[in-house]
Amino acid sequence: MSSDSRQNRGSMFAGDIDPEVADLIGVSTESASDDVPDFSDLFDEPDDSDAAALEDAPDFSLRSFVVPEALDEDPKPFFADKNYYKNVLTGEGEVSQRVHSILGSFLNAKDPQDRSMYRSRLIPAYWELVSKMAPRVVGAGATPKTLTLRFAALLPTLLTAEQRTMLSRTIFDNKTDEPIHYVDEWVTLIARGRVNPSAVDETKASSQNSNQKLNAQLEKTRGRYEAQLSLIRNQQTEIQDQETLLSQHLQEISHHEPQEAYNGLWGPYSDNQKNSLSEMGNVIRRLLTVNKELRRQFSELATIQDQLDDLRRKESESGGSSVDSRVVVTEMNTVRQMAKMCIGRQGNHFPVLMKQYFRGGLHDLCTRENVIRQLAQVEYLDPGVFLRTFKMQTNRIVPNIIIVPCYGDSGICWEPFERFNRASSRGRLAVPMYPKDVAVAIIGALGDLRWQVAKEKAQHYWMEEGLTGWYYQWFSDTKQKGDVKDAFIQDYILWITRESEGTQKLAREVRDIFWRYLPFPQDVKDKLKNRGYVYNELYKKDQNRAMSDGY
Repeated sequence: MSSDSRQNRGSMFAGDIDPEVADLIGVSTESASDDVPDFSDLFDEPDDSDAAALEDAPDFSLRSFVVPEALDEDPKPFFADKNYYKNVLTGEGEVSQRVHSILGSFLNAKDPQDRSMYRSRLIPAYWELVSKMAPRVVGAGATPKTLTLRFAALLPTLLTAEQRTMLSRTIFDNKTDEPIHYVDEWVTLIARGRVNPSAVDETKASSQNSNQKLNAQLEKTRGRYEAQLSLIRNQQTEIQDQETLLSQHLQEISHHEPQEAYNGLWGPYSDNQKNSLSEMGNVIRRLLTVNKELRRQFSELATIQDQLDDLRRKESESGGSSVDSRVVVTEMNTVRQMAKMCIGRQGNHFPVLMKQYFRGGLHDLCTRENVIRQLAQVEYLDPGVFLRTFKMQTNRIVPNIIIVPCYGDSGICWEPFERFNRASSRGRLAVPMYPKDVAVAIIGALGDLRWQVAKEKAQHYWMEEGLTGWYYQWFSDTKQKGDVKDAFIQDYILWITRESEGTQKLAREVRDIFWRYLPFPQDVKDKLKNRGYVYNELYKKDQNRAMSDGY
């Protein structure tokens, strides 16, 4: 690399740094300097803070997303504090001193090789810092530490004024009641025991304290309670449908046509009325059957309610809202793994938010409101993406979605559901906050979810049966290269973004598989059947399967 290109590359990263902050982190605005302020004089010990626990339980009565009307709010003074950077590092011990020193050297470096070296050192040091910092942000509000965890905004002057204003306009609190969480909110859920830690191994799980085990039991019982409520709601809906049908049949047999030839006397039941009488018998028998089942379900609900009340009483007596720092630190290590998976091997793993690394406006970020808007669009095109069947009843369960502050390309599914609660647990996805394309990031995560749910359903027959089986056979027969799941996710993205609009981008066999196992809603199918021979043939196959009752 020439000296001119090195100078240009160094100047690209230099940025306009506030003189006070430059002096604070040991960066000279005139020339390179190794002088760094004395750390012990700069930082004091922190104050601990606390907050109420957050609840997390699926509401099976929700059938779709309520898309928020507002995507932002009035700007808040997030970055107005001149001591922001100081307050972030205060009280975090040796690791904060190390981050402070490496960041100063990174920003001060002129040689690209030196800059690359400091960059690689900063990545693990930063993650160690935020892991140690995480227990202090539990319920702490919009503090500098919280904002660092949420946005990776370690040093505000590494951003432009417009970018700082944009971040301050994001809606801070969850006003949507959807399980979509920023990292600081997620660790609060974990710390309070409202959500189980992410995919720990059994040796770690066995070391849980009594409060954690109690909270895990409480979460599982709450899930059983919600599932039971859903079963009862579905049975009540069936009773209402049968009652409506019974009323229609009753109206049918109650209508009598007068016979003019016999002075208005009406005759015997018609064939349609006799059919209605027969159907009324079937409806009544079904009503009695469902009513008997409903009585049993209410009895089971009362039992679960007693168990739930007992666990809540034990939680109250044990003071179960205490924060376990070790669990939070472990969860932050998991969040780091999520970030790595979202970024990929060739992506930008730099952990600190800088103006050079993300562009665009608020609509280009995975904020909570943007994520919900995109989820609603995908669910419309793939209505079964959040559906899960339990005890012959299908419920809609939206997974927990963690918004990780990284520069990733695609979201990932960490787990489709929890190992010991497949009936009602949410599972969890992760999406990057600063993606190249918000839609691709969200659709990629949902494609990963689709694959893993189908694979778990098929179990050890996943290469032979169902969605994964058909796709794997096509992947093998056509000698495709790479990972089969990655190929599926890329095809799922095309299915949602292009094929739903009638643009043919998939292989014919893949389109057939998706049309069968990931069907569009009927109105989209009705539109696509007129968009070409291929879709028209798929539409005819649907009709043939429906006629033969084989779909």
